[in-house]
Amino acid sequence: MSFSPLVMMFVAVFLAELGDKTQLATVLFAADGEHNPWVVFLVASLALVASTAIAVLLGTLASKYLAVAPLKLIAGIGFVLLGGWTIFDHFR
Repeated sequence: MSFSPLVMMFVAVFLAELGDKTQLATVLFAADGEHNPWVVFLVASLALVASTAIAVLLGTLASKYLAVAPLKLIAGIGFVLLGGWTIFDHFR
């Protein structure tokens, strides 16, 4: 069975966001009881849309100036650096 690229993109982003610090912050805002849950949902959704728009813009610009292989390498190095930073921060 073959999935469309859009379905695969949705699943990849959805799974990447599960347990993300952003999602945990949203849970905390919703749980504090000071804000209407619909307002928390709306504001968090708008923040995600804005950050995704920036990512798409940067990705589009990067693809014009970088070949695909170096772009994937740069993204991979970025993930490794973020992981290292997270591990370092945990033990600090």
